Amino acid sequence: MKNIAVLVSGGGTNLQALIDSVESGFIDGRICVVISNNAGVYSLERAKKHNIPSVVIEQKNFANSQEFNDKILEILLQYKTDVIALCGYLKILSEKIVKRFEKKIVNVHPSLIPKFCGMGFFGLKVHQAVLDAGENETGATVHYVDENADTGEIIFQEKCKVDKGMTAEELQQRVLKIEHKLMPAAVKMLCEKE
Repeated sequence: MKNIAVLVSGGGTNLQALIDSVESGFIDGRICVVISNNAGVYSLERAKKHNIPSVVIEQKNFANSQEFNDKILEILLQYKTDVIALCGYLKILSEKIVKRFEKKIVNVHPSLIPKFCGMGFFGLKVHQAVLDAGENETGATVHYVDENADTGEIIFQEKCKVDKGMTAEELQQRVLKIEHKLMPAAVKMLCEKE
């Protein structure tokens, strides 16, 4: 059974989708640790409710980004991590982590990459950009993680319609439904890979 580490920065609805998928047996793996770069986020409550160990590693407590990432790597290795899921994790992983876990790290992004992705495109900003551009469809993408923002090889993508007059919040809810399906599917696939 593979050990899954989940990296988060916020509320963690995708983390919850993974927890539910592990508990239902859809994913043959176990979430060994939740790592957050923010203290006090709801993701940590989700982990606690399901007796999953969690660790807070905040960048402000480190001299530089290398030391911050080295600490993350140390925790990943300590928990014998096989697969890493980035669920709303708003930091770029170091090359060292990416190389160590090549093709074993997945991220979910709330748009159809290559549209509306990269630095600065996260959360409601993505959905507002989709609306501002007058797009009639959007969706979610799960991709492998490399050392840049949203540039790794795409694993799954699914589209949904953008209705006229929708708010960014309404669009976010529609896209989250897709994210909550694609992320567990990608983690399941990685857990079944030899």
